[in-house]
Amino acid sequence: MYSAGPVTTTVRWRALGAPALTAGLLAGATTLLHFRDPHVSGSYGICPLYALTGYWCPGCGGLRAMHNLTEGHVLDAVHSNVLLLPLLLTFAVCWVAWTRRAWRGVSGGILPSFVGPRATWALLALVAGFTVLRNTPWGTWLAPV
Repeated sequence: MYSAGPVTTTVRWRALGAPALTAGLLAGATTLLHFRDPHVSGSYGICPLYALTGYWCPGCGGLRAMHNLTEGHVLDAVHSNVLLLPLLLTFAVCWVAWTRRAWRGVSGGILPSFVGPRATWALLALVAGFTVLRNTPWGTWLAPV
């Protein structure tokens, strides 16, 4: 009978291709955001939802927030989009879990096993609530600056 045997180091390094490519693309996008300031009007275009409806989408202010983070201005980033920091931390946890699974030879996507349907629905509810609240008179403090 044929046995696959232990996972070789070469196979492990190849398995890290997708997580490494993702990290590289994000590093490139972050570098671009650092050097091309999104605070300049029209530098990255405009949000189509805001242009059509006048309502802030959950991502409005995200580019400015990321730019502020690359310059070390954490409070300014929170003022631009309060969801960015928790989403970045969540992505970092998922990316580390994905990289560890790839190194061990375990198949699966970017989401760790503890992220199930309940967590997905909770995240969608949070984003929907954030979107509604930032567009009401009570949530003007959530509007991007």
